[in-house]
Amino acid sequence: MNDEYLTITDKTGEGYYTEKRSKFLAFAHHVDTTDDIKALLASYRKKYYDARHVCYAYMLGPERTEFRANDDGEPSSTAGKPILGQINSRELTNVLVVVVRYYGGVNLGTGGLIVAYREAAADALANAETVSRQVEEVIDYSFSYPAMNEVMRIVKELSPRIVSQTFDNTCQIRLAIRKSMAAQLRKRLDSII
Repeated sequence: MNDEYLTITDKTGEGYYTEKRSKFLAFAHHVDTTDDIKALLASYRKKYYDARHVCYAYMLGPERTEFRANDDGEPSSTAGKPILGQINSRELTNVLVVVVRYYGGVNLGTGGLIVAYREAAADALANAETVSRQVEEVIDYSFSYPAMNEVMRIVKELSPRIVSQTFDNTCQIRLAIRKSMAAQLRKRLDSII
C-alpha cells in the first residue's frame, strides 16, 4: 500500500513567461479543499481584474483522482490541460496552479498558447518546494485512567501524531498515524485490558 504522496509547501511558487508581448504570470499553491481553490481563484480574479484570462488546473487527494483544468476563454485545451500536464509530470497532488495572461495584441495560435501555459506552469512549480507527505488515518481511543502508562508506551513505540487528548475519569486520545501502520496501532490499543 502506497501511503505517501508528493505536494508542495505553503510557500507560493511563482513563474513567468512572455511571448509576443503576451505576459503569463503563474502561481503554484498548496491546497487541501475545493473551498481553498475557490478562495484563491476569487482573489486572483480580483487582483488581476484587468487580465484577459485567469486559467488554472488543480489535483486533489492522495489517490490523485480529483482534478480539473480550466481554459477561462482560451481555445479548448490550450491552457488548463498544459497546466495540469505539468502537475501530472511531477506526480503532485493537493496543488493549484493559476496562470494569469495579459494579452499582448498578437495571437499566439493554439501551439503557442500550449507552450506558453506549459512553460509558465513549469516555472511556477520549479520555484515551489516539493515535499513528501504521508497519508494518515485518525484513530480515536477511549480508556480508563489506570491504562494511561500502557497507552503512552504504545504511543512512544509506534510514534503516531497526537491530535488531541483528554484525561479525566475516562481518558480519550486522538492519534494520526501513517495509513500502513493503522491496523497495527489499533491491534495494540485493543489488546490493552
